[in-house]
Amino acid sequence: MRTTKYAIAFMILLSLVSGPVLAQEMIIYPAKNQSQEQMDKDKFECYNWAKKQTNFDPMEVPKATKPPPKQEAKQGGVVRGGARGAVVGVAVGAIAGDAGKGAAIGAASGALFGGMRRQGQKRQQEQAEQQWAQEQAAQYQQRRNNYNRAYGACLEGRGYTIK
Repeated sequence: MRTTKYAIAFMILLSLVSGPVLAQEMIIYPAKNQSQEQMDKDKFECYNWAKKQTNFDPMEVPKATKPPPKQEAKQGGVVRGGARGAVVGVAVGAIAGDAGKGAAIGAASGALFGGMRRQGQKRQQEQAEQQWAQEQAAQYQQRRNNYNRAYGACLEGRGYTIK
């Protein structure tokens, strides 16, 4: 299920990035009066050449690398923090003259800090996942740009004007 979540996030991010790319597809003009049949042949041969040169196939479904390792948030942060706070509260309360009140205040404070620490860990994990997805999209975009340059160079070498 976790892998599915990452794949969905990556695909959404990729669709946001690839939308403008698809809108910027190359316009190929046969500058030397090549026939449609010749143009189709040249486009296919340049597709294969560019794919070999860049090790990128624009027709292939993008694949994400392994997502960042999940940092396991320690379970029981609230309970553990409360227990620690109660121990400290008993000591402070004993000095002040009321160990029970000190334990209650310490338990509440410890639970609060334990919960805050756990939320911080979750936030860090979400940020790491978001950064990973952005890096995946940037890598895909770079590879696609390299392919487009190679494809365009091939077609220009065969007498086409590329815009």
